[in-house]
Amino acid sequence: MNKHTSDLRAETIIGGVHSSPRHDSAHKHVSGAAVYIDDITEPTGTLHAGLGLSTVAHGVLKSIDLSAVRAAPGVVTVLTHEDVPGVNDISPSYMNDDPVLAAGKVEFHGQPIFCVIAETREQARRAARLAKIEFEELPADIDIWDLDVSTHRQVVTPLTLKRGDAAAGLQSAPRRVKGRMRLGGQDHFYLEGQVSLAVPGEDDEVIVYCSTQGPSETQHMVAHALGVPSNAVTIEVRRMGGGFGGKETQANQCAAIAAIAAKKLKRAVKIRLDRDEDMVATGKRHDFAIDYDVGFDDEGRILAVDYTFALRAGFSADLSGPVGDRALFHCDNAYFFPHVHAKSAPLYTNTVSNTAFRGFGGPQGMVGAERVIDEVAFAVGKDPLEIRKLNFYDAMGVKGERNVTPYHQKVEDCIIQRIVAELEESADYAGRRQAISEFNATSRIVKRGIALTPVKFGISFTKTESNQAGALVHIYNDGSVHMNHGGTEMGQGLHLKVAQVVAEEFQIDLDRVKITATTTAKVPNTSPTAASSGADLNGMAAQNAARQIKDRLIAFAAESHQVPREQVVFLPNRVRIGDSEMPFSDLIKKAYMARVQLSAAGFYKTPKIHWDRKAGRGHAFYYYAYGAACSEVSIDTLTGEYVVERTDILHDTGRSLNKAIDIGQIEGGFIQGMGWLTTEELWWDGKGRLRTHAPSTYKIPLASDRPKIFNVALTDWSEAYEPTIHRSKAVGEPPLPLGLAVLHALSDAVASVADHKICPRLDAPATPERVLMAIERLKAAQKE
Repeated sequence: MNKHTSDLRAETIIGGVHSSPRHDSAHKHVSGAAVYIDDITEPTGTLHAGLGLSTVAHGVLKSIDLSAVRAAPGVVTVLTHEDVPGVNDISPSYMNDDPVLAAGKVEFHGQPIFCVIAETREQARRAARLAKIEFEELPADIDIWDLDVSTHRQVVTPLTLKRGDAAAGLQSAPRRVKGRMRLGGQDHFYLEGQVSLAVPGEDDEVIVYCSTQGPSETQHMVAHALGVPSNAVTIEVRRMGGGFGGKETQANQCAAIAAIAAKKLKRAVKIRLDRDEDMVATGKRHDFAIDYDVGFDDEGRILAVDYTFALRAGFSADLSGPVGDRALFHCDNAYFFPHVHAKSAPLYTNTVSNTAFRGFGGPQGMVGAERVIDEVAFAVGKDPLEIRKLNFYDAMGVKGERNVTPYHQKVEDCIIQRIVAELEESADYAGRRQAISEFNATSRIVKRGIALTPVKFGISFTKTESNQAGALVHIYNDGSVHMNHGGTEMGQGLHLKVAQVVAEEFQIDLDRVKITATTTAKVPNTSPTAASSGADLNGMAAQNAARQIKDRLIAFAAESHQVPREQVVFLPNRVRIGDSEMPFSDLIKKAYMARVQLSAAGFYKTPKIHWDRKAGRGHAFYYYAYGAACSEVSIDTLTGEYVVERTDILHDTGRSLNKAIDIGQIEGGFIQGMGWLTTEELWWDGKGRLRTHAPSTYKIPLASDRPKIFNVALTDWSEAYEPTIHRSKAVGEPPLPLGLAVLHALSDAVASVADHKICPRLDAPATPERVLMAIERLKAAQKE
């Protein structure tokens, strides 16, 4: 098998890192062969659950008559809070403010009060509607817009960030603008809703097949509710049909209910919410009311900013604290503020508790930053892109002091200037800006707008202990590899990327690496697959495990062939030992015969990061991911309807592990961000009832809504500043706020009706109605 050295250099494995094999389950997704929780063959005798939900937003439970429910066909039992054997709480921070089933009172319309267990799902759901519940209704707070931030109840301690003296900076600034922005929330609208299948075992054991992003957290929550140790509960998930943060904490309730029923009845129990129930009873992206006060000079250089980010938390804490924190962490986006003061206000409301959503508050913070840029640009009469570039953090390698964030971390890897400059040229921003101006001057009804917006996104969990991961790698004696890690697959290609890392370490083709379901029985104490850290953390943990085995193999080969360790080299699908070579599988067989351990548990923890929340300072993020988008829109000034004509994106993924996967994530993230900021409107009525609870009333972007021209490119020169996995960068969340380009292109088009003299202050989502109202507002102001 000896080959010339030049031939060896030209030879590579199939599917290693920096290549683009297809998603491992892509063919299963499109053919329907992919197995989700609801596709698992149900054990004989499986029962089904249906929820009984509150019909008021806030009230005391005066009486609950479930006699008709229990007598309904097929009903086996009905669970209430009294049937929870452990603690009736699934709050992620153990604050005891988020019950499995309501006890004594309800705090939002749609809160689960009881659960019917029946022979079929249809029987359970029909029976749940027969309950007779009497409420003593209490006053309810629904919207946050008119709540007093200084006096209204907050669900967790808010965060304040400050650097410099914002009050003095504002007072002394040559120019100053104050304003307020309404920013809507977003439903996760995953294709697979919340679902769990619990199978009881002997003693206190139970296995729960659950669509969850956080198997270990779900394990602990189920154990907490059952009153058993965590080692009695196993959570398994092969894949999810989408998550986007909606299955980080929200999966816990269904898992706990199914497990409680399964252990009580000693039969398997499945619960699957339908779309309406899911949208009503589970949390969403937080909507915000953003107050800002900005001081700047005549050139448009920002001197001081004061922010308040009020967020609709809902009735319990859930993740509102860290979501509000991350909004503050991104209130600067890519801009340096010499003096800054920013505070969060997670306000209690009688609505479902809002939760994690792709970006986890970061996009909301960026919206605040970009509104400030718009205000300054209109005040000084300049193109917003000029103001953006004027206020960027110092470029990487440029010595200066404009590189400290509001949380006192230095930005040492800033490449936003180069990204924006390259996109500005490739998208022909200046030429199109001139063409749009000429078009608008002669077009009476249709107006066009363009915007180029940047993204600087911090990568790491701000909860320091979450920045760790484990993995388990086995090599069987035929040379095939089994890979398991703590991350979960929700369509984003995480399993594939981690498998590529393992294949690269052993220099074997990707098809020799078996990807297995995530389970708490193999890798304990996992962090949720969130914060864009899935590949960063789990890839490093899997690499660590593979290298442990590889080190043993090198030691064995060197000793058995009497050569130095340096002469043991892994080549594509084989190993060179001194002057000879053998297939990888042959080496494994020999190592097995020599009783070499061919299994390893890997571990990784992110270095450098630390965070002092009380002080509001620290090294919160390991590194930053960057990107920019340029979007052009056309609007009908008579109706507010609009289309996205073109979008160009240049995004930084470092040395991409898999370019095809990353480009798909960028395309999807942009569209999801665009949907959040344009068409996806959540609306509660005065009674606290969510009225946009189905595809008929809640509009996510369709294929027809995508930009007519859609160009996405990766930076081909970037690599991670820190030693991440193969110098790649996270790509899950950073692309979502690229959708800001569409919001600001719409704002630019609206501004044209008043000759760009007035800031449109276009709130989000910028639905056609809001666009039309903004147009009419500017027309009226122009007449005054």
